[in-house]
Amino acid sequence: MAGGSRRRVGASSNAPQIAARLNARAAAALPAVAGVVQHHAMLLETRIKANASGRPGPNAPTGDYRRSWTHEISSNGATVQAVVGTNKPQGRRLEYGFVGADSLGRIYNQPPFPHVGPAVEEIRPAFLAALQAAVGD
Repeated sequence: MAGGSRRRVGASSNAPQIAARLNARAAAALPAVAGVVQHHAMLLETRIKANASGRPGPNAPTGDYRRSWTHEISSNGATVQAVVGTNKPQGRRLEYGFVGADSLGRIYNQPPFPHVGPAVEEIRPAFLAALQAAVGD
């Protein structure tokens, strides 16, 4: 065979069997992973709301800002996603602080009152451990 590749006689591969077993394991793990994502999204939302209930987080006397935090779970094939967020425009300003004029000309000298970042860092270890347990690693 000039210039071509040589094929070994009697060579075989178990790649299709391995692929089938991996796909079956992934399909079996998906419901458990979805449950972990949903549970920890709820925990994250709850922790953010607690952190937004006064210092060192933002002072939210009416509760309107805290009530604005929600979570939404979605899945597409083998992907499960949670989005935890608020529809209130002051969310970023409260988390990171803001000095200067906004687009409406209002002047702020707002120090940061972190409430999202600390909540993520608090929930992260339990979330990762639960994911690891769900996939059987």
